[in-house]
Parts: sequence; C-alpha cells; structure tokens
Amino acid sequence: MGTVLFRHNQEAYEAAVAMLKEKSRAAVIHPTGTGKSFIAFQLCADHSDKTVCWLASSEYIFRTQLENWEAANDSNITNIHFLTYARLMLMQEDELGELQPDYIILDEFHRCGAKMWGQGVQQLLNKYPDVPVLGLSATNIRYLDGQRDMADELFGGNIASEMTLGDAIVRGILNPPKYVLSMYSCQKELERYRDRAKNAKSKAVRAEAEKYLEALRRALEKADGLDEIFRKHMTGDENPSAQYESPGRTENTGQTKSLSGRFGKYLVFCANYEHMQEMIAKVPEWFAKVDKEPHVYSVYSEDAQAETEFARFKADGSEHLKLLFCIDMLNEGIHVDDVSGVILLRPTISPIIYKQQIGRALSTGKKQGENAVIFDVVMNIENLYSIGTVEEEMEAAIRYYRDRGESSLIVNKHFHITDEVQDCMRLFKKLNETLGASWELMYQAAEQYFEIHGNLEATKRYVTEDGLSLGQWLDTQRKVHAGKTKGVLTESQVARLDRLGMRWESRSDRNWERNFAAAQAYYAEHGDLLVNVRDGKYQGVDLGKWLAQMRTYRKSGIRGGYLTRERAEALDAIGMIWDVPDYLWEQNYHAALQYHREHGNLDIPYYYVAPDGVKLGVWIANIRFSRRAKGTGRAELTDEQVRRLNELGMIWENKNNVIWERSYAAACHYRKKYGNLNIPVAYVTEDGCHLGRWIRKQKETYYSSMSEERRKKLEVLGVK
Repeated sequence: MGTVLFRHNQEAYEAAVAMLKEKSRAAVIHPTGTGKSFIAFQLCADHSDKTVCWLASSEYIFRTQLENWEAANDSNITNIHFLTYARLMLMQEDELGELQPDYIILDEFHRCGAKMWGQGVQQLLNKYPDVPVLGLSATNIRYLDGQRDMADELFGGNIASEMTLGDAIVRGILNPPKYVLSMYSCQKELERYRDRAKNAKSKAVRAEAEKYLEALRRALEKADGLDEIFRKHMTGDENPSAQYESPGRTENTGQTKSLSGRFGKYLVFCANYEHMQEMIAKVPEWFAKVDKEPHVYSVYSEDAQAETEFARFKADGSEHLKLLFCIDMLNEGIHVDDVSGVILLRPTISPIIYKQQIGRALSTGKKQGENAVIFDVVMNIENLYSIGTVEEEMEAAIRYYRDRGESSLIVNKHFHITDEVQDCMRLFKKLNETLGASWELMYQAAEQYFEIHGNLEATKRYVTEDGLSLGQWLDTQRKVHAGKTKGVLTESQVARLDRLGMRWESRSDRNWERNFAAAQAYYAEHGDLLVNVRDGKYQGVDLGKWLAQMRTYRKSGIRGGYLTRERAEALDAIGMIWDVPDYLWEQNYHAALQYHREHGNLDIPYYYVAPDGVKLGVWIANIRFSRRAKGTGRAELTDEQVRRLNELGMIWENKNNVIWERSYAAACHYRKKYGNLNIPVAYVTEDGCHLGRWIRKQKETYYSSMSEERRKKLEVLGVK
C-alpha cells in the first residue's frame, strides 16, 4: 500500500518501527494537528495480516480518525480490534485472553495515568508482555498528577519521535497562524476600576485615577468593538495602521483567506456549558457585519446529539459563516480539515489545553497562504497573551537548529500578531498601579485580622474598617501563588503569610479536597464509588450527593472551574463511574455472558441471581421490556447493546409467548407423528415440554382469554 504520510510522520513512523523491533515499546509525542494517528494507521496497514488492539478514550474520536485515514487512502483497514479504556478496565481475564493482539496502540497515552484506566492497561500489558506497544500523545506529562511522565512509566523512556507545537511551526509542519489579540467586555473592566477609584481613601489617588480613567474612556471610544474586529479579520478588510510589530513579531499586510466557503469555519472554545450559551447569544451582535445569517452549531462531550451536530458542521459547505461552539470535545483527537480558525473565549486556560485548542486550526497539510486566524478574545485583562508559551517554544527550536548547523530547517521565525488592545492594556496597567494599595499596607491589615480571628479565613467580600478590601486581596494572593493569575509573590512574602496561618487553597479548593478525600477513603473501603445519594454522610461529607453533582457537572458542562479536567482525571483514578447506568449495564452483561458460557442460552428464570449477586433474571426481563417499550420514555438500548445481546442468543419476545410457541411446535410435531392430540395430562416431551398440561390449558382458555391469532393456530391442529 502506498503511503500518504507527510515527511515528519514518515520519519516518526520509521523510527517507531525500528524501536518496536528493538525495544518492543515506542512513544510518539507530536502536537495537535500534525496527524499523528496516521502513524499508527500506517502500522496497521503495513501489517494487515496481524491483529491490532487499538485503545482510546472515545470510540467516536477513533471512528473519525479512521474515516480520515480511509478517505485519504481510498482503502479500508479491517484488522483493528478497538476498545475504549473504560471498556478495557471491565474486562475479565478470559476476555483478555480472547484478544490475542499482535500489536497494541495506546492513543492519547497520557490518559493511562488515571488509576482505573491505568489498571486495565497494565493488566493487558502484563497479559501480553512481548506484544509491541505504540503510544501516541501530544504530551507525556500529567501536570496535575505529580508531574508523572507516562512515557517513562509505560514505554521505559523509549520515545521514537518528539516535537513541540513551536517546533512544528518553525519547521513549517504547521502553518504559522495570524493571531488577533482583543478583549471582551472592556466596558465592564472600566466600570470596575471606576468603582475602585470612587472608593479610594486618598484624594491624590482619586485624582490620579480619574486622569487615567478619562484617557481610558477616550481610548475605548476609538478602539474597535468585537463586531468590527471579526469583520476585519474574517473578511480580509483590514486596516494596516491598526497593527504593530513587536520584538520577534512582524506586521501582517496580507489578506485573510477563507478556507471553507466564503466566510469559513471557526471553532469557538468556551469555558463551560453556561458560558457557551451566553456566548452563543452574542452571535447576532458580534458577527452580523460578517454574515447576517451565520450557521451556528454547538457540541460538548456529554451531549447525545454531539456527533450529529459535529457531522453537520463538517459537511456544511455553504458560503455562510460557520461557528461551532464547543467546550472540551475538540481538545483531543478530532480535526476539521477545512477549519479557518479558532476563537478563544476561555480565560485562565492551561498551556496544554491552550495549545491543543489552537492546534485545531494549524493542521498539517494546509497549503501555503492558508494561515488560520486565531482570535484570543478573553474575558478580562489578566488573561491576555497566552501565546507567549508558543513563542518561547519557537525561540527554543530556532536556537536548537542554529546551534546544530541546521538552519535550513527553519521555515518560520515568527508569526503575525495584531494587538487590538495595546493602548488600553497600557492604561489599565497604569490605573491598576495607581489604585492598588501597597503589599505592606494590606499585610498589616491581615496581621490585625489574624490577631482578632486567629486565622486568615476572611470572606472574599470582607472589607476592613479603613475600607481595605482584605478578603479580595487574600484571594488574589492565593491565585498568584497557584499561578491562576498574573502577579509577583516573593518567597519572603509567602513565608510571612504562612506565619499567619495562610491557607493557600481557595474555599472552593478546600471543598474539593474535603470531598475528594472522603471519596478516596470510600473507594479504599468498598472498591467503588457507587454511593447512593440517600445513604447519608460518609466521614462527615454528603458523599453520594457530591458524586451525583460531579456527574451532573460533567454531563452538562457547568462549573468547569470546579470540576476541572485534572480533577475529573483524579476521580477517574479512584474508580469514578460517570455514567452509572452504562457501568451497571456492563456488569449485568458480563454476568449474562458467564451464564451463556455455562448454559448455552439466555433463557434465565426471573428470580435467578448470579454467583456474584447480580439479579440477572430481573435484568433480562427489564431490558426485554425496555426494547418492547421503545419510544415510551424508558431508557432505550443502543444498537451496540442489542447486537451484543443478540450474539448470546437473546430472545426479545415475552417469555410466556416463547413458551407458548415452543409448546405449539411440540404439539404440531406430536400430531404429525401420531395423527392425533389424545395426549395424557402428565405427558412430557423429551426436551421437557409439559405438552399434556399445555393442551388442557388451551382448551380451558379457548373461549375466555385467548387471542384470535392463537385460536386460528389451534384450529389448524383441531384443538377447541
């Protein structure tokens, strides 16, 4: 089969194949957008006679990746046995034994650090210690899990190929973006500072602040709103005078080229579900100057319609502006080939997620000149300039290639940045310096609070008698210390606050730690987190209620600041089941599988209970009824669940109907053999059918409760 790999992936593939032969383990760490899944698909294609066990976090992501590969190759790959990490962790020893893989693929292998997922993976690797394992990820480090290096843990440090996002841009593997810096809701920031100026105790401070406030007001009047910024940079109708050249940055004098339709496709990243709905409501205000009738789509991980909505967005080839609002679903694994750019509306984002999101717009294979536009439109002034992390990677890559005498590999030294709020940012900074009380003054207020209360647990709204916002100041110190906001906090200052008993975690963080500690203890005691909401307190915590809230947050996308991705992974590590019905279904299915292996069928009595306590008879009856009650609002089975049960010979009809039909068939056989139905009441067939009793019952109920259909069938036999 001919290869479709780009040069960087071909090099990585060859290095990985060589490392697999020598070490049996190989990791490829490439940034989002470089097509690293194609490396693993090439391995599958080149070994079409071998069985490849492919593991990933999402079947939907895998199917999308496979469709992209097959479209590029015009061929199918049929030797992949796909499993999600969640499915793997439920598999028993005998099920693992049936896999018999020749190769194992761990996609997004950093996720294998989650405790339960990791146990499933380790069980598989222990079962097949000599099977070559290829891992793919954009990052090997679990930053909020003790800086664990999953390339070391899973692959013994055997990294076949490694590349940063900045490196990929420097080498021209990813096209450098056109980066537009702006700010949402400057007026809100201005009002906040106006209130601070009004409450300042010093007349001189108030006068100085008023000077900057007036300058800011004039600057904001001149500054373009987001509607104008989107118009300029989405249609290419730009004003060069609005741009500047910063150190290491060059002025952009080109036109924006639409990559998909007249106005293109944009991914809009939001913080959580509530934020996404708020931002969607802004579409008419922000984008009317680009397109009065934009096509708006939205997806998030737990949305049942996400696949359909995403497919509609991808297929939309109209000339209208296409906007796909999303939360976390597109951070990993899924690409839109013709995306024109991304709009970042999510503040205080981690460098990992930030680079994943902008990587959605920088996919390998775009033609020269098809530079995507990245709109960095944050909610407040503290969160601008995240792009610095990528610039630092580019500078490091440039130095590396120059030092090695490989300057010919340097394709891009910088990319174009348009700063729409440069003047406003400078004035906001001056105003902040004018209004900000000195650190020493606020520390003295903290000392006084500590002398009275014995702690620094002031509420966020607490204000001293002198009018100092001590609660807000303490909250800011915590955020600076945690790296959640910009600021400087020296070791000496930290030590002085420590002497006053400063707790550096926020109230929200303390709530999380208290509940998570209870969850850890419960898991250690019971081996799961299936806590009933009505079970009361566990270690002083309403654990069942809290876990139910976490599932709601995960499903709806709300409270993303509380249930962060890292915290969700921490819950994964102690056995969190996000979809309890699905988990219980898998438990019951496994019991059904064991029953089928022993009895050869699923003809299970209603009151049958499996050896491990699963009420299997009740479960079979319930799902049989659910299938018949489709469309009535009851939980419905998926096509995949139906298929798996059918493989075990599931009989979906009512059990009484099944018995009647079997008995009728036995009666037909008896009449054919003996020419009559003069059967003694005690007669039982060889296969256990109480045919004599059944015939008598049919005669008794013929004129009372029998259906017309059954009467006609019995008439054929001469039974009345």
